[in-house]
Amino acid sequence: MHRQLQLGAVLLLMAGISAFAQSEAAKESVQKSAPAPVVSAPKLPVVQGDELDRVVAIVNGDLVLDSDVDEERRFQAIVPFGNGPVFNREKAIERLINRDLILQQAKLQPEEPIPDAEVDKEIAQIRKDIPACKQADCQSKAGWDAYLAANGFTEDQLRERWRMRMEVLRFIEERFRQGIKITDADIKAYYEKTMLPEYAKHNSTPPKLEEVSDRVQEVLLEQRVSSLLSDWLKSLRAQGSVVVLHPGEGAP
Repeated sequence: MHRQLQLGAVLLLMAGISAFAQSEAAKESVQKSAPAPVVSAPKLPVVQGDELDRVVAIVNGDLVLDSDVDEERRFQAIVPFGNGPVFNREKAIERLINRDLILQQAKLQPEEPIPDAEVDKEIAQIRKDIPACKQADCQSKAGWDAYLAANGFTEDQLRERWRMRMEVLRFIEERFRQGIKITDADIKAYYEKTMLPEYAKHNSTPPKLEEVSDRVQEVLLEQRVSSLLSDWLKSLRAQGSVVVLHPGEGAP
């Protein structure tokens, strides 16, 4: 199962870490050890020395784990804008379910992976964009590594997470963007009313509008397609099988 990447406002809609690799390995372990096709954590055999990772949802056979929810929480703390300051666990689970649905559909229309150079370019930009990075000296490798470590990531883990975010956004853009237009006035309004107050709150010097206009356009695009995407996701849920498991519940 591909891991999902945090979308800002879209996956609200979706409205995009135990480390990416660790979480994938945990899912594989759960699937191999379960006595039934899929069983929630309380019924899984416990291997001595392993930490039990509870299943919180099953999306057409793919597992969403408790560690995925924690990863989403920590990633939300890093994403520079688009998610709001307060983490909501139930909304995070919904975002993870929706991203699984999107990635499952993306597999049916495979494209070339996002090139490393494009991922590196975006990572370099978010190191400038994250308000808290102004104080953490993220432009230096030591400062950036320390900032990521404080949020439970290594640089490689964040790069893979961000790559998937880009893949999900690419799929959404190709499917839903036609006919949606983001104007310069829209970008300027978001910059002035949303971004500048955030930088002011951190007593940080904001980037210039022209430096972040592309990213603001991305956020606004996510917001505009939310209704279209929401209807599409409802259809996918109706056609497939999505089960949310609460503590103590096993798979049906």
